[in-house]
Amino acid sequence: MTDKVNITTRWTNIEPTKSFVFWACVATAVLTIFVGFKWGGWVTGGSAREMAESYAIEARADLAVASCVERFSHGPDSGSRLAALKKTDSWMRGSYMDKAGWATPVGAAEPVQLAGERCAEKLLSSGSPTASMTN
Repeated sequence: MTDKVNITTRWTNIEPTKSFVFWACVATAVLTIFVGFKWGGWVTGGSAREMAESYAIEARADLAVASCVERFSHGPDSGSRLAALKKTDSWMRGSYMDKAGWATPVGAAEPVQLAGERCAEKLLSSGSPTASMTN
């Protein structure tokens, strides 16, 4: 008969060699890196930079949209401007807002990227210039 040795006994009797310990460490490091990038949310420096730039553009556009909607809505002829915006083709509304200067923050030389399109969408979705300020 063969004696069956349980796992606990086998574990306590292990005498690992240097090569076993080395390869176990390598495997652990590779597994940690794989799990970290796959499920742990780790990113490379380049990816982090791209994400930060993207978020900065989005945040700047959101701020410019708020300013654009307020300036557009509180002008003396906001109703006629909204009617003109509605008559503009949907694919031209962003450039219409850029050219009119509504997407350019006060003191800036150029319109903010994405602000014209978003401002036009917000103004048109509200129905009236003054109603958009309550949203």
